[in-house]
Amino acid sequence: MNKVRVILFLKSPEGGEVRQAYHQISTELSATPGMLGNELLHSVLEGDSFAVLSEWQDIAAFQAWEQGPSHQSKTSPLRPYQDRGNGRHYGIYEVVASY
Repeated sequence: MNKVRVILFLKSPEGGEVRQAYHQISTELSATPGMLGNELLHSVLEGDSFAVLSEWQDIAAFQAWEQGPSHQSKTSPLRPYQDRGNGRHYGIYEVVASY
């Protein structure tokens, strides 16, 4: 199976709340089986736009966590900042090639 990257799109005019929630969640998720890591990204083109990019060993590991009981409660601090302006506030991408 291929690695999977999940992108969560966020908006926050100030940004401090997003940073704080990201650090809180990341600390709690650091030992999640199958999660290889994550990053908080800040747009240089749109100052209020953020994204969390997480890397998973495969889609099965991500889906097991997503469907598990701790998913909703552990990620709730970022929920108010989800950017639903383009419909879906997240994307799931399978790595099909890399150098």
